[in-house]
Amino acid sequence: MSTGGYRRGFEETVIAIILGLMTMVTFVNVILRYVFNESLIWGLEVTLILFAWLVVFGISYGVRMTMHLGVDAITGMLKPGSRRVLALIALTVCLAYALLMMKGAWDYWAPYPGLWQTEGRWFPLGFDTGTRDRAFYVTDQVPMPGFLRFLEDWINMGEEYDKLPRVIPYVIMPIGIGLFLFRYIQVAIHIIRGQSDSLIVSHEMEEEVDAARIKD
Repeated sequence: MSTGGYRRGFEETVIAIILGLMTMVTFVNVILRYVFNESLIWGLEVTLILFAWLVVFGISYGVRMTMHLGVDAITGMLKPGSRRVLALIALTVCLAYALLMMKGAWDYWAPYPGLWQTEGRWFPLGFDTGTRDRAFYVTDQVPMPGFLRFLEDWINMGEEYDKLPRVIPYVIMPIGIGLFLFRYIQVAIHIIRGQSDSLIVSHEMEEEVDAARIKD
């Protein structure tokens, strides 16, 4: 899981786009408000939606780049083989957590496109055919883009949306958590192949301190 010479990943690209869009919407809103005494009434809601997307994408990006913090005071004293065993145990817990998150993300999002939630408290045991359809739920202020009108026939029984349906902003839940799970599967493959023996951030700060000490 070394970060040296890595190629730009999907999360990094999307995060850059989201940051750009947030900046653009906020900047335009400020100009409209203080120069033209107008505002984008939907600007704040769009920024909040984009920020939520940023956070969820950041979770999987942190796993990919081994940026999540951890304590290795004990594992650092062990031999590589023992560290690898402990890493696999920790990884099993992380994968179980990611799977639970994936179930929760699907169950939260599924009613909005008119799909079924899963049955079972902890693990999917089938689909709940009695799931209440929430496809008619819309955002508070965000207007409905014309290119998304096909959703009216697909999930809302032909009824027109006067605002953006919540299925769009909430789709980040299964996508983002799915990426989170996928990145942990990648970590598992790396550890099993012996390419890594840790799930946490490398000792970059220690290297920075050592480099600063040498300069002094």
